[in-house]
Amino acid sequence: MWIFGWKGPSGFSARSTAEEVTEGIDATGLTAIVTGATSGIGVDTTRVLALRGAHVVMAVRNVEAGKKLKESILNEIPSAKIDVMQLELSSMASVRKFASEYIASCLPLNILINNAGIMAPPFSLSPDGIELQFATNHVGHFLLTHLLLDTMKKTASESNREGRIVIVSSDGHKFAYNEGIRFDKINNEAEYNCYRAYGQSKAANILHAKELARRLKEEGVNITANSLHPGEIATNLGRNNGLLNAISSGIKYLLKTSSQGAATQLYMALIPNDRTWIRVLSIIEGLGIKNRIRDLRLGLGEEEQNKNRPKLWIWDEEKLGDTGSLEFGRIIL
Repeated sequence: MWIFGWKGPSGFSARSTAEEVTEGIDATGLTAIVTGATSGIGVDTTRVLALRGAHVVMAVRNVEAGKKLKESILNEIPSAKIDVMQLELSSMASVRKFASEYIASCLPLNILINNAGIMAPPFSLSPDGIELQFATNHVGHFLLTHLLLDTMKKTASESNREGRIVIVSSDGHKFAYNEGIRFDKINNEAEYNCYRAYGQSKAANILHAKELARRLKEEGVNITANSLHPGEIATNLGRNNGLLNAISSGIKYLLKTSSQGAATQLYMALIPNDRTWIRVLSIIEGLGIKNRIRDLRLGLGEEEQNKNRPKLWIWDEEKLGDTGSLEFGRIIL
C-alpha cells in the first residue's frame, strides 16, 4: 500500500516523487515527447523532464492549455526547452499530421511517453469509427509510436544512447472483458461496459509494449519498450464519469499526488541503463511496472498473452493500413 512507503527493488516506493526518482540525472541532450502533457501526471512528467534538462515536446489536444503550461514551467525553470504541438489521439488523421510535422522538424527523439488517456466515458465512436477509449488509449498511441519509430532508431544509433518507449497502462487492465481483447466486438454498443472497455484498452497497452519490445530485441535495436501502472492518483482522468469523479473526490487524500504518479514513468524514461535495476528491466521483454517499480502481471495467462500479442498487432495494422505511408480510411467494424 502506497501510504506505508514500502520500497521496491529500485530503492524507491510509491510515495517517491518525480523529483526524487530523477535526482542527480542530467537529461541534457535528450528529446522527449509526452502525450497528454497538460493534464494529470502529464503535467509533472513534462515539468520534471524539463527540470532535468530534456527538450520536451508536449503533444496535446488543447494548444492554448499547452502554451499556458509552457509559460508556467518557464517561470519556474527559465532554461526549460519546451515545444507545444497539437495532437488528438482519437483521430488518426491528427496522429499522422503530428508525426509528419515532427519528422519534418528534424528533431531527434530519445524518449516517447504515451501518457494520454480517457477513462469510462459513455459509449461513442472516434472520428474513424472506433470505440473511443480503444481509439484514444491504444490505437492512436500504436500508430504514433510506429510512425515515429524510424526517428527513434536513427536517434539511438547516432547518439549511442538507449531509446525509451514508455506506455502508460493501469491496474485497470484486470477489469477487461473476460475474453481480454474483444477483437470482433470493439464497437458493440449493446454489450458496452465503460469500465471493462477501459480495462480492455489498458490490456492492449501492455500487449503492445510486450510485442514491441520483442520485435525491437529481435531486430537488435537499442530501444526498450515498457508498460506501467502509475498507481491510484488524484487526477481528472475520470472526468467523463460522474461516479468516478465522486469517488475520487471523496478519497483524494488517500490517493497519490500527481508528482508521485509521474515518478514511475520518469524512472522508466530517465534512469541510466548502467544502473542494475533498469538493466534488468531492459533485458526483460516489455516488462510492466507497478507503482512500486515491480512487475505488473497481466491478467491473461502467458499462453493467452503469446497468442494475443501478435493478434492485436495484426488487428491494428489491418485497421490502420501501412503504419508508415498509407492513408487511414474510415473503419466500420
